[in-house]
Amino acid sequence: MNSSNIRELLSAFSPAQDFLAISSADGRVKIWDTVKGQLQTEFAELALAETDNFFGKPESGHLSMDYKCMKWLSLDKKKKRKLGTSLLILGTGSGDVLALDVAAGHLKWRVNDCHPGGVTAVSIPSRGSCIYTAGADGMVSELDSYSGSLLRKFRACTKAISSMSVSADGKLIATAAGQLKIFNNSDQRKLQKFSGHPGSTRCIVFSDDGKYVLSSAVGERYIAVWMIDGSKTKTACCSLAMDHPAIYLDCKLTNPKDTESSGLCVLAISEVGICYFFQGQNIEELRNSKPTKICVSFDDIPKKYKESLPIIFAAKLQTVAGPASGHVFLAYGLPVKPSFEKIVVHSGTDIRLNSSLNGMLLPISQSLKSKKKKNSQNLVTALDRANAEDALLPVPKVLDFPYKKTGVQLVVSRDDLDNLNADFGTFCMEDRLRSLGLITPSEDLASSPALDSSMLNDITLETCVPQKKMKASILSMTPGEAYSLLKVLLSSWQSRSYNGKYVLSWVYCILVNHHDYIVSQEPMTHLLDSLYKLSKSKGDSIRSLLQLSGCLQLVMAQIHKATTDKGERLEHDEMLDESEEEEDVDEVMYGVEEDSETSEDE
Repeated sequence: MNSSNIRELLSAFSPAQDFLAISSADGRVKIWDTVKGQLQTEFAELALAETDNFFGKPESGHLSMDYKCMKWLSLDKKKKRKLGTSLLILGTGSGDVLALDVAAGHLKWRVNDCHPGGVTAVSIPSRGSCIYTAGADGMVSELDSYSGSLLRKFRACTKAISSMSVSADGKLIATAAGQLKIFNNSDQRKLQKFSGHPGSTRCIVFSDDGKYVLSSAVGERYIAVWMIDGSKTKTACCSLAMDHPAIYLDCKLTNPKDTESSGLCVLAISEVGICYFFQGQNIEELRNSKPTKICVSFDDIPKKYKESLPIIFAAKLQTVAGPASGHVFLAYGLPVKPSFEKIVVHSGTDIRLNSSLNGMLLPISQSLKSKKKKNSQNLVTALDRANAEDALLPVPKVLDFPYKKTGVQLVVSRDDLDNLNADFGTFCMEDRLRSLGLITPSEDLASSPALDSSMLNDITLETCVPQKKMKASILSMTPGEAYSLLKVLLSSWQSRSYNGKYVLSWVYCILVNHHDYIVSQEPMTHLLDSLYKLSKSKGDSIRSLLQLSGCLQLVMAQIHKATTDKGERLEHDEMLDESEEEEDVDEVMYGVEEDSETSEDE
């Protein structure tokens, strides 16, 4: 697994660490049972909004979701192993907040446009039931966990908030938007302000007693520790160095019973999937402490299998076992098939976890089967059932047909070829939808016989026209002619006869200069309603197309990488085959020599 992929991976343990939620760039949300090591459930089909699209159907699908943050909420602290008491809170790039009922497998509630521009952070106090969210609008919202209703909202910054956290008792709120600010949750009063990070802050976490707040930023290889004392100090009291920037932070007191003299234990995960453990009885000892590293060992993985390496992508600091040790629960391997393990970390002693090939998608040439028994023409490499649920076609089966050996040829009639060509002859999705009856003539502006395309001869739709010339041309028309031209322009835009960039300029000019007449013709013609639906459908499709384009680019990059490495792997396999044949020949010759020697002795 490349180091860059972990940045796009969202993961969160449940409060009891018995379940793990994972979401990657494709928009799927998978819930893993950490006790059994099995996939519990998967969320892939969630409706985007209550409104329908242009064709009257709600948008859905995992590719249309853009999750930015996630957090678990336990409604009943006593029942740890009951899924019905837990909700998974998700924030999307479109500004919505979702609550998933994991046990029921459906969406419990949804808050649309909670933060215009996108939700950037979700935080839940460990001793509370309210949900706090922050977004690109610079606002912090408090939501009811049972209904999702908005309880209150206040502005924390004029800029976009990149990260936010709430203390364990729910009394303090920390936000990062350039500067790091501490607010009193009861009256939203600013208590302290720090200089923050030069880059975008990625993680913020409070200590259990609320005296310290830790943060990390994009591109910065250290963890900053800030002391909350109400003073005017703007610099960090301590910095913990790392080899790579941190993507996850966790913090606990070394002695929770004595908070006055207690130190700090800090757990962090870097961008390359290495876990860091810091410990100190005070700030000075924490500053000078050497981190303990936890990583996955690659010694058991052959070099030809190292295209996707297992890493640590989720961790939780459970308890502090002693003055220099702690219990850590880890999820490592690959997100397709993660492994879970609870370990005891001692300060100063690095740990290397055993790795395996579980979850790796290996090419045919890298199969672990014996080369003598395999037939490369009949092998099919595919993902497991958990990753092939949304496939359009079933997993193919390659069979040995008897006519290959008997010489029987497959005969295809001309009628079958004509039908096949007719199926591939549809070159436009709109034509296919119209043939299936999904687009009726009343909804299709391009099929209206009242439209006269000859009106387009007087205007230019192939290049940009100056605003003054465009306005003069529109004003020279009567309101009725301009209204007819508007119909033709909408028809051209829907049928994609001309570039929408040039068509919309003329549409805007007509609406501005002949607004009164166009409004007087409604609602008899429903032209403005058609314009609204057409604009909305094209606007809503852009986000899904961009996400689909990103996924396709990722797939094409993997295919290109596999293609470039295929030649090297084939040469390597041929060398292995030749070496095996030579070894077999030597064994046979050695046996013959032994037989000859024994016969001579006799």
